[in-house]
Amino acid sequence: MDSTDVIVVGGGVIGLAIAWEATRTGRRVVVVDPAPGSGASHAAAGMLAAVSEYHYQEEGLLGLMLESARAWPEFADGVGAGCGYLGTPTLCLAFDPADRQALADLRAVQEAHGLDVRPLSLREARTREPLIAPSLAGAFEIPADHQVDPRRLTASLVDALTAEHGPGAVLRSRAESLVADGPGTGIAGVRLEDGRVLRAPETVVANGLGARGLGGLPVELPLRPVHGDILRLRVPERLRPLLDSTVRGLVRGRPVYIVPREDGTAVIGATQREDGAEGVLAGGVYELLRDAQALVPAVAELELLEATARARPGTPDNAPLLGRVRAHDGGGHVPGLIVATGFFRHGVLLAPAAARVVLGLLDGHADPRWEAFLPDRFAPAGRAAAAAHGGT
Repeated sequence: MDSTDVIVVGGGVIGLAIAWEATRTGRRVVVVDPAPGSGASHAAAGMLAAVSEYHYQEEGLLGLMLESARAWPEFADGVGAGCGYLGTPTLCLAFDPADRQALADLRAVQEAHGLDVRPLSLREARTREPLIAPSLAGAFEIPADHQVDPRRLTASLVDALTAEHGPGAVLRSRAESLVADGPGTGIAGVRLEDGRVLRAPETVVANGLGARGLGGLPVELPLRPVHGDILRLRVPERLRPLLDSTVRGLVRGRPVYIVPREDGTAVIGATQREDGAEGVLAGGVYELLRDAQALVPAVAELELLEATARARPGTPDNAPLLGRVRAHDGGGHVPGLIVATGFFRHGVLLAPAAARVVLGLLDGHADPRWEAFLPDRFAPAGRAAAAAHGGT
């Protein structure tokens, strides 16, 4: 029976970020994941887009998104240059007049919340990005929306953790269940797939959709899979750089984005579906290429390297499950347990903020600003508590 200070179940961007920040405080941390970085993080585009990802009905999430976006430069600096963080802006484009009006409506909401959105003439947009289509209907810039390469980020975090604690810091195994020493004693660690028990005073459940199948959870986590197709393409030398900004746009009402990478590739995404289909859909690939080419015609000359589909963990209100679980008897929280999952399409963006929230909980300091995201808020007792405090 082994022990450590903190167990993090899940080796995606969220789990690894939490583990890294906890490690930096001197804690001994073990991440449990059979294949770190291979889930939703592997497919993510890595847009750090607190402003352009802002949608109606997400006012409650906006504060956390903005806080995390502000934290990203410092977080990336701590991880190291190898994580692929780029402070390049985002350019939003409208294909036709109807798309222009839809983006203008969204921009008005963004500006009403004090977000920095800067209209551009099409001439200015083409001066900045010469390869965008000449017949677009509108453009604006979001200076604060940046990007990171999630695959490089997860690899860098694994390297940093193993450099600090040795190869045992990332345990390539599956956590089958949480364990407790007895009724009402709280969580004391996890049982691994081979039957071994790993003990710690604190366990963080951060394994995305996998949290649904983790035994011993004191509350049901209402997670649903939201699948999406995403493409990776190589830009030929003669077309580099394809773009200097991340491009997001509407094409006949359909959203599409193109994220340029430092290595001469580009990421195009992403479809979104909840029909249960898990593989890459031919129709999704067609739509992404068609719409990306409408914004940047040179997309037709790129080499298709990879089409990937992954499921992102959604919740009933599309906000994360983040915090401690309230005890059924109303006497505080379940000791030794923190939940950090359900980040849907915002996982990469919210990683630094999630790590800070969890670190505060490990230190005994809960931030009341994020109580709307408590992981038991959809349970009957959680809904009653939220209503009593004026929450969701």
